[in-house]
Amino acid sequence: MPDPRPATSPVPSTAWSGLLDDAAIFPPGDVPLHEATVAHGAHREASYGDLLGSFVLRDTDLPLVRGVPHALSVVVTGGAGQVAGPLGAAARLGLRVAGLEIALRDPDDLAGNARRVVAAVDHARADGVLDDEVPVHVELPQGDPTYGWEAAADEVAAAELRLKLRTGGVEAHLFPTADRLAAWIDAALDRELPFKCTAGLHHAVRHTSPEGFEQHGFLNVLLATVAAFDGASRAETVAVLEERDPARLEVTEERITRARRWFTSFGTCSVDEPVADLRALDLLPHDSTEPPR
Repeated sequence: MPDPRPATSPVPSTAWSGLLDDAAIFPPGDVPLHEATVAHGAHREASYGDLLGSFVLRDTDLPLVRGVPHALSVVVTGGAGQVAGPLGAAARLGLRVAGLEIALRDPDDLAGNARRVVAAVDHARADGVLDDEVPVHVELPQGDPTYGWEAAADEVAAAELRLKLRTGGVEAHLFPTADRLAAWIDAALDRELPFKCTAGLHHAVRHTSPEGFEQHGFLNVLLATVAAFDGASRAETVAVLEERDPARLEVTEERITRARRWFTSFGTCSVDEPVADLRALDLLPHDSTEPPR
């Protein structure tokens, strides 16, 4: 990542509230579940604790976290048929489900797969195991938006669910190009679909990782989102996503707040790194100086 340097004045912490979903147990973090839940609690008690959203875990992990008081985002590891069971288990264990995430698993019929997910979510809400206000994020494939991809997005929008965009991984091909990511953002905004991102957003500003991966910056994605919403062309949105100089990113409370209406949060396997970058860029209030535990 380029040497971070202050580009603007601090942004009130309310603009960053809930931005970071703690996905420490997922690659490349791979923190053991118990250690990750303890660390999550410590993060929440820190001065930057309001930046945290939910703790992300797999549905198969639910029996291992009984008694954990944190808000949980549950990643469904199977298809639509595996929605109700884990949610029922969470209810019996007294766990607070604050989000549900499910990937479409049938590339040959993405729209039909999306309809099955919608039906499963509707049944879970009707059965009382999923509260009406809990957001459900549907992950579409990482390719360019094809007809089938867009048809699935239409189903997600019609059901007032949300999108989940995968912005990286442990291999280079899992990092979408700026043009592809801009297309996903446009598709979400065209349908008035809020979205979260997952994987790859380790730092605030676009950079090349030591492994040679071209990694997106979460500030770039926030500012590209608000630019696209304001009518920027695809080329202009791509330029924001590709900007590597933090001094050229116009970060203000007003712009971040408007971006967060659509780009709601991102899963990160390291809470420390985004917090450290925001501090280095002087974008957190000056009382948020407690080092990560």
